[in-house]
Amino acid sequence: MYDIAIIGAGPAGASAALFTAKAGKKTIVFDNDKSITKRAWIENHYGVPEISGPDLIETGKKQAAKFGANLVTAQVTDIQKTESGFRLDTDNGSYEAKHVIFATGVATDLAEKIGLRTKPATEPRIKTVIAVDENGKTNIDGIWAAGTVAGTSVHTIITAGDGAKVAINIISELNGERYVDHDVLKK
Repeated sequence: MYDIAIIGAGPAGASAALFTAKAGKKTIVFDNDKSITKRAWIENHYGVPEISGPDLIETGKKQAAKFGANLVTAQVTDIQKTESGFRLDTDNGSYEAKHVIFATGVATDLAEKIGLRTKPATEPRIKTVIAVDENGKTNIDGIWAAGTVAGTSVHTIITAGDGAKVAINIISELNGERYVDHDVLKK
């Protein structure tokens, strides 16, 4: 049983995984290798002079793995509510988690299949997003969404920040108090 299952390993998903794993939460990330960031060249990501989308994604996945996130190459095909959380069925087996984060970029098919509320998108060339509250919660308790699929801008810096925000909100809920992750410079 994982604390958090994240569907998508692009900037939103990997950023969420980095925070949840670093906070000691048992985290699994499903990567179907279809991120739109794979086609990007990025020169507007704070702290990074320039980077290819594939390199940004690989760096994010390595950061999450460093803190213990389990990265699985798989397509999530269904999600079922269970007594203690959710069962995620994939083309590579089934997994269980207490919370789920959708960080699926432009893909909403699975969200719609399991009954998540959607709404029209406001970003160019994106038709539909998952309806979330200000914390990233969806209409199904325990399922969250972050990044482009949750209606944020497609820019990597914004989707990464949204993934972190949603992760911090889940960690806070699991811990029963507001979570803050600040490292101190070692002298």
